[in-house]
Amino acid sequence: MGGALAATLGSLLYPAMLGAQKVSSAPERVIATPPTGPLTLADRDFVVKVRSAGLWEYPVGQMALKKRTTRAVKIAGEHLIAGDASLDAACRRTAGQLNITLPNQSSPQQQGFVSRMNAESGKQFDTDMATTLRATNGQTLSTIAAVRSTTRNSLIRALANLANSTVLDHITVIEKTGAVDFDQALLEETAQPALPAQETAPPPPVAGQPQVVLTPPAGNTVSTSPSTR
Repeated sequence: MGGALAATLGSLLYPAMLGAQKVSSAPERVIATPPTGPLTLADRDFVVKVRSAGLWEYPVGQMALKKRTTRAVKIAGEHLIAGDASLDAACRRTAGQLNITLPNQSSPQQQGFVSRMNAESGKQFDTDMATTLRATNGQTLSTIAAVRSTTRNSLIRALANLANSTVLDHITVIEKTGAVDFDQALLEETAQPALPAQETAPPPPVAGQPQVVLTPPAGNTVSTSPSTR
């Protein structure tokens, strides 16, 4: 997986992602009161979710550049890489300012997505990539809306704004590949949780381990504002 390295902190109880059970029993509970506004469990969990999503989408974007069978899939890969790198930088900045520890790996479920797609090729890869990303980004969009409408922290609002723009762009370019199985994507997006929380929450970082950084592509010219092409 491409990416430069920097430094990290210790461990934290992480939230769940796609199909996950809720880790926080009281998401509205305030856990800190920084100058930027009260920080709740839901706010903290959102930052971790953003980080975890980028950690698996970024390598899938790299795969798309190598495995794609159409130009549209290549464009989707470029947007995934550029968008997730930019959002990851904002996420790490926000986490540092709010003293939130971030994972260095995505959840076991998300790592499973990457492993599965790594073994695929041709149209099978295109369809699996597009359908899975459409489902996960669709669910993430709902999460962003919930956090953006309830948070009282200005840094979380700013991160949610950027995440919303990035996810909308990803959804748009993914749909333009023509490879999305929308029936399957909707099923995956709305299905009841089937996996235990330990499968859907990213593991805490190892103490002293360098922090993984998602680096933007050299000479990047991709606009990650929602595409209307």
